[in-house]
Amino acid sequence: MKYRLGKMEDLDEICDMLSLAIKTMENQGIHQWDDLYPTRDDFLLDIRDKTLYVATEHDKIVAIYVISREYDPEYLNGTWNYPGETACIIHRLCVSPNVQNRGVGKEILAHIEKQLAGMGFTSIRLDVFSQNPYALKLYENNGYEKRGHADWRKGRFWLMEKKI
Repeated sequence: MKYRLGKMEDLDEICDMLSLAIKTMENQGIHQWDDLYPTRDDFLLDIRDKTLYVATEHDKIVAIYVISREYDPEYLNGTWNYPGETACIIHRLCVSPNVQNRGVGKEILAHIEKQLAGMGFTSIRLDVFSQNPYALKLYENNGYEKRGHADWRKGRFWLMEKKI
């Protein structure tokens, strides 16, 4: 797999992958994302801010993720183990349903952790929808621990953290 910053010309492919992911999640009874979030405009801003990364296989985007220092005020609800250390937040991690169940999520998390460590970060934070058992399993199996919760429009999200 190859990783790079997302580009404006990736936007249609990203949105197509996201639409497929939303349909797949809905078929699994996971109503996490919809037409209100995340949107094409969210990804446009991520690309502009140089925070969106794509993972590709055979020149096709198979996953995306955003890393940034920005977080919602609800993150203040977390009881973080590493409050004084440099943390970065993962947002909008999405693996294409076309490559799921092949260890791609685990591989991407390992890459993100290495990437952030190389940038000088010492811990990673994220939020995960409490009704998404697949995402919860991925993060928990890779050493992320619950540190609190946030209640947003779609329901409860667990705030999670990992030292890298």
